[in-house]
This record gives sequence, structure tokens and C-alpha cells, in this order.
Amino acid sequence: MHAIRSLLVGLTAVLCVPAPAQVKVGVDLSMTGAAASIGASSKKAVLLWPKEIAGQHVEYIILDDASDPSNAVRNARKLITEDKVDIVIGPNLTSSALAMLDVMAESSTPMVTLAASAVIVMPMDEKRKWVFKMPQNDTHMATILTQNMADRGFKRVGFIGFADAYGDGWWSEFSKLAEIRKITIVATERYARTDASVTGQVLKLIAAQPDAILIAGSGTPAILPQKTLFERGYKGQIYQTHGIASPEFLKLGGKEVEGTLFPTGPAVVASQLPTNNAVKKTASEFIDRYQAAYPSERGMNGVTQFAADAWGAYLLTAHGITEAVKVARPGTKAFRLALRASLETTHDLAVPQGVINMTPTDHVGLDQRSRVMAKIQGGKFLYASGG
Repeated sequence: MHAIRSLLVGLTAVLCVPAPAQVKVGVDLSMTGAAASIGASSKKAVLLWPKEIAGQHVEYIILDDASDPSNAVRNARKLITEDKVDIVIGPNLTSSALAMLDVMAESSTPMVTLAASAVIVMPMDEKRKWVFKMPQNDTHMATILTQNMADRGFKRVGFIGFADAYGDGWWSEFSKLAEIRKITIVATERYARTDASVTGQVLKLIAAQPDAILIAGSGTPAILPQKTLFERGYKGQIYQTHGIASPEFLKLGGKEVEGTLFPTGPAVVASQLPTNNAVKKTASEFIDRYQAAYPSERGMNGVTQFAADAWGAYLLTAHGITEAVKVARPGTKAFRLALRASLETTHDLAVPQGVINMTPTDHVGLDQRSRVMAKIQGGKFLYASGG
């Protein structure tokens, strides 16, 4: 009887020991649908994230939103209410990120989004204080892009962009900076990501006789206007945005996208950056890891904007977790609050796309070190200027 009693006491003691802490990270990506080329690239980087951070085991729960904001919201609710995640990474699309703001704020859950537009984190308010953004703001990219236009003497420019938040964000920043640099926008057109033809819009653009045309799109849907311009004989300079840097864009665009100029994060052309570039080392280390895992992507010279942003999201999240576990136990509201606070005070963190210095009013934290100009030449992305 004494032996049985001792065994029960010992078993009770074991059962009363708290289970090892585990951080849960929810990931929402557009792995199918119109933005599949973006989400697929992000997922490749996510699959390389370490399974332990600051001595804590980390579980990653990855869901596909099929490039649909409604699905993104459903995924966010599932990750938070059913899976009890401590933080959400993603989504890839601005429209989806905006749709998820309420969910994140209501649940006091921080989110590190991979979507681009500044409206996701600006102006700062009670909802946006829960959201942090990896891609550079449109203004970062539009600044270097319009400077390139001005330096090349382009005075008359056409614009065609997505008819959604991504296109709206680019139009807002590009139009303001073009006016400052004395560049006249002679024609403006829009199209949907899922459109099969943009012939009507392209004919209007060509009729305005612009020196150059900016296509404000991302992923493979950004190819359509450029192919149509090529087919219709347009000879001016084509600019794209930072949303095109993927192998799929090069493969599907072919000769029609040769000569394209675009702003991009430094990781896309890391091997060609000046040796004194602030993020060359961090970007190069990630590229080595990424290309070892995915040898078929070595031909780009770097990695996609989207893969680099996803690795940056890991580095930022790892920094936040390392600080938050000093304050609270994962799986609690106190931990989520501490995690949000630690993300917001991130200082001098080098990621593949720049150096992050967050503040309560700036949840991107990137400066001019976060972008360079690149070009498409010989079926590759090559460094052009900046950085």
C-alpha cells in the first residue's frame, strides 16, 4: 500500500509540472489563385524557418487563402480561435491584410504582413497598432523609381495599374512624386488581376505618346500589359514595381519583358550590391540557405522579393519572441501584448531587404537602404543603381 501511495504522489507531481512552453505561429499565404506566384515563393522561405526560437519550440500552421480576402479573414479567425496562435504572418495581398485588421485588433494578436501598401499600417490607429509590415512602403519605391525617370529625361509618362488597393497605393505615391519631379502623367488606366485582355487600355496609353510607362502590378498578372505593349509596337521604356521579382515573371514574360526597369529590395540582386551595402551580408546568407534548398532558383542571382520578405518576417518575429518570453508565457494574452511591444521597439535589425527601426508610429521601419533600382537583362534580374 505504501508503494502504491508513493507512486500516486509521484505521478501527481509529474502531472502538476507545467507543459513546456510552445510558441504557435499562424501563416496565411496566397498559395493558389491570382497571387499564387507570390504566395508560393513566400511559402518556400517559410519552410526554412527554424523550429526553435529562444529555447522555445515553435509550431507553424500554414493556411492558403487562395488570393481571396474573405478566405484570409476566415483563416485568421481559425488560427486565432481554434489554433490559439501567438502571432500571424501574412497575408500576401493588401486587400486581404486590410480585411484582417479587425480580427487582429479584436483578439489582441500581432500580425507581420507580407503585403505591400502603406495603408495597411498608416495612419496609425487602434487597429493598425497590431500590424507590422515587411515590404517597403510604396513611397520608398516610388521615390527611387521617379528619380530614375527624371535622371533619364523622361517628361511624359503613362500609368496602368491594378484596380485594387495595390494599384491605388502606387497611383497615390507615383502621382505625387511625378508632379514634384516635373513629370507629366499623360494617361492613366486600370485593370483587374484576373483580366484576360488589356488591349483597350494599352491603345489609349500608346495614343498619348508617353516616353515611358509604369505598370503598377505584382506577380504574373503584371506581365499582361507589358506583353500587350510589346505586341502593339510600343518602343518607350517600361517600368514595373517591386512586385514582379520572381522566376515566374521572367519565365512567362520572356523577351517581352527584357529591358524592364524596376525598384526592388536589395536581396533580389544581393550578389551584385556594393560591398559596403548595409544588408549585403544578411541578404547573401539567406540566399545561400535558400538556393541550397531550392537549386533551380540559382539563375536569378538573388531571391524573390517575396521570399526575402518572408525570411525578414522570421527574423523580426524571432527578435520579438526572444524579448517577449522574458516577460510572459507563450499562449497567453500577456505574451501577445509583450510580443507586440517588442516588435514595436525593434532597433537596427538587419533583414535581407533593409535595416529595421520600428517606432509606435512607424510599423515598417525601413529607410533608403531598403531599395535599389534593377533591370531585366538576359532573362535575369540585374543591379542597376542605388544602395
